[in-house]
Amino acid sequence: MNRRSAALLALAMLALPATADDGRRSGLTFMGPALQALQRDDGQNPAMLWVQDGEQLWRSPAGTSGKRCADCHGDASRSMAGVAARYPAWDAASGGALNLAGRINACRSRHQQAAALPVEHADLLALSAYVGLQSRGQPLAPPDDARLAPLRQQGQLLWQQRLGQLNLACLHCHDQRAGQRLGGAVIPQGHATGYPSYRLEWQALGSLQRRLRGCVVGVRAEPWAADAPAWLALEAHLAQRAAGMPVETPAVRP
Repeated sequence: MNRRSAALLALAMLALPATADDGRRSGLTFMGPALQALQRDDGQNPAMLWVQDGEQLWRSPAGTSGKRCADCHGDASRSMAGVAARYPAWDAASGGALNLAGRINACRSRHQQAAALPVEHADLLALSAYVGLQSRGQPLAPPDDARLAPLRQQGQLLWQQRLGQLNLACLHCHDQRAGQRLGGAVIPQGHATGYPSYRLEWQALGSLQRRLRGCVVGVRAEPWAADAPAWLALEAHLAQRAAGMPVETPAVRP
């Protein structure tokens, strides 16, 4: 299958309702027709500007090694197909779990001898979006790895934990009240299928951690530090929770 055919296939898959047989629904289905069309049209989706930057970064040397991502991985449309759907994953070299952005930073440090990038750095978001795009339309497939079980369990407990002055847990909105309205906006089920995502609220691309941080602040709780393991634990739980749903990266959300 050539690149054009693969792109058309991915678009065709995204044109289908982002639902699962068990009633799970992507945030895409909670949006109006105009925003759905914005996400599905690569010519209009504003997140594609970051994807273009990511493609350029993929082909550009970085760090003291002067290596490019493409030097090791070649054509991303082939080598990265399905990769984003499998994160967070265990990293044997560090003895811990990494999300996709963490894997990109690990490659930068180990192979390019370049500094790791902060979680919301434009280059890290761009590379994550570009790599994520190569898995668009493929089902989320969290690794069947027992080493990830404690992290997922921690994330599930955090999902159920009441936080902040409003004394709310994630599940109170996204499990129990999905489809209802909060401040005029429809509450989605909270499936992390399209990160990094472009949010109209931000007028920019942002990571899943940024979105989770917004929810924590929204219940009037003090967010964890940027490098706190709680963020990765929640991401690992959310990946398991959305297993089998199609990757939408880069998604658009209100």
